[in-house]
Amino acid sequence: MVPRERRCPNGAVVLCWRRAMNIHHLELFYYVARHGGISRAVRHMPYGIQQPAVSSQILQLEQDLGVKLFERTPFRLTPAGEELQGFAAPFFDNLDGIAARLGRQASPALRIGASELVLRDHLPAVINRLRAHEPKIRLTLRSGFQPQMEAWLLDREIDLAITPLESRPPARLRSLRLLRVPLVLLVPRKSKIKSAAELWKPGLIEEPLISLPAAESVSRIFQRNLRRLKVDWPVSIEASSLDLITCYVAGGYGLGVSVDMPGVERHRDVRLLPLADFEPMEIAILWRGEPTPLIQAVLEEGPRYVAQHWPAWACRDSRA
Repeated sequence: MVPRERRCPNGAVVLCWRRAMNIHHLELFYYVARHGGISRAVRHMPYGIQQPAVSSQILQLEQDLGVKLFERTPFRLTPAGEELQGFAAPFFDNLDGIAARLGRQASPALRIGASELVLRDHLPAVINRLRAHEPKIRLTLRSGFQPQMEAWLLDREIDLAITPLESRPPARLRSLRLLRVPLVLLVPRKSKIKSAAELWKPGLIEEPLISLPAAESVSRIFQRNLRRLKVDWPVSIEASSLDLITCYVAGGYGLGVSVDMPGVERHRDVRLLPLADFEPMEIAILWRGEPTPLIQAVLEEGPRYVAQHWPAWACRDSRA
């Protein structure tokens, strides 16, 4: 509310109050004045609104200002209406232009969650392709395990995740499966073990097992296959990354579960034993809702990168 003076018939001056101008009402008046009437204005509004609503809100604007802004039939602006339109028109006429300029200045942003391996060795090639279309793209990179990334997506803390996926994604998340990565067992190079099958023979496995946390897909897939073989092999050392597993195997602390994927650190003192009978680990892109243009670009560039580097492991376009 704003005050204004009013003089009474007896000459006394009293202080009256009127409501401040409603900006939405001003916008409606701008379209009415620009198009020469309420019915014509309704047809040119950038959003849906009915003629009675415009009429009532324009009337409210006139009441708030205490002046008549235009004659209805035939349409004609009053002097007060011409003055108000002269004030409002430059602002509303230039809204589209300023919005376009601000949009061009703003840098598109993308928040990505993935493992250290993916962020370090594989994502840069995809990002380089994105920069060809969006040179000013701003990136936020966040490393973590699958459960963490799913929670971040659901909480809208990241825009997409590149992560292992064992089944359908959680509710509200969508997925694009990229590739299937074979699991392997890491052994010290000097170890006498020639194949993983030797370990599944009856008897207790004496070698310590080095593995990722139990919630990680690599660990879950490995333990699921051990149960299928009726093998009990508890974890002795839990490591936070595949590179750390390799380091501890090279140091002679036990045997490690890993994946046969370029970028995973290799060591001259470590050998890889294939786990041919074990199911592979699937890598997928996860996101929430309809993909933005940037997410859509990743959904297109990711499979191209996989097909170029690992065609035998690539998944067909499978979205959920």
